[in-house]
Amino acid sequence: MEMIKINSNYPDDIRRLQKELDECDAVVIGAGAGLSTSAGYIYTGERFNRYFSDFAEKYGFKDMYSGGFYPYPTKGEFWAFWSRYIWINRYSSIPKPVYEKLLELVKDKDYFVITTNVDHCFQKAGFDKKRLFFTQGDYGLFQCSKPCHEKTYDNKETIAKMVLSQGYIINEDNELFIPEGKTIRMEVPEELFPVCPVCGEAMAMNLRSDDRFVEDESWHLSAERYAQFLRRHEGLRILFLELGVGFNTPVIIKIPFINMTARNDKAIYACLNYNEAYTTEEIRTRSICIEGDIGKILSDIESL
Repeated sequence: MEMIKINSNYPDDIRRLQKELDECDAVVIGAGAGLSTSAGYIYTGERFNRYFSDFAEKYGFKDMYSGGFYPYPTKGEFWAFWSRYIWINRYSSIPKPVYEKLLELVKDKDYFVITTNVDHCFQKAGFDKKRLFFTQGDYGLFQCSKPCHEKTYDNKETIAKMVLSQGYIINEDNELFIPEGKTIRMEVPEELFPVCPVCGEAMAMNLRSDDRFVEDESWHLSAERYAQFLRRHEGLRILFLELGVGFNTPVIIKIPFINMTARNDKAIYACLNYNEAYTTEEIRTRSICIEGDIGKILSDIESL
């Protein structure tokens, strides 16, 4: 499938997208990492240094993504890194109100969300959880690392204990702070290491990284709701609204959205991306491609 960029006029595209949001029968939102980046989930720079300067100094990596793959010498350090990572990217407040702006635009529409993001921002922003399909997992869930069974477990209490054990305090907004005069430890005690309640093996994050990813009952229910939503609106005027989706896993959102638009001559495909707003020649005339910060684009639509 050959992707193309199309000539655009920002004010006209904003007005056209606002019109489609108003007049469509349903909105299918496909969200990738770029949406959360716009909402302030930056994995480098000041935000990385605030929480991981000790790891950066000791091991030399300069972003959270690299830290997630580092071969730590002990499980204590592994969980020290990952507990901080999970807490700030899953349980702390969303830095910027981008998801809230999106909800404001679609809350009165018949909508459904499919996302590869694992930060739970849609639910934190108030989206109906029965209209969400998290295809790649959730930072907030553990699973057996083997896995010996197809079930996931909420990890908030365990992750909170881990970050507290390192010397952090958690305020009422779930933000992490270092008490005055305290030094943060880079270890989590062994008694906090999560183990599978069935087989006793180590627990892992419920993230799709290999064939051991657990698709639990909730995952399958969400997948079926998404499929039902698409069947129910087949042939209607659907806006396929793609937000911040890159080319790492195009088969989950981008390619299906383009194909479904091609099959339905009433459908519109909208691609909002900082610098990768592409479509195909086949649906060029029914595509709205806008490059720029998604938060600003949503604000500009809201202000019309």
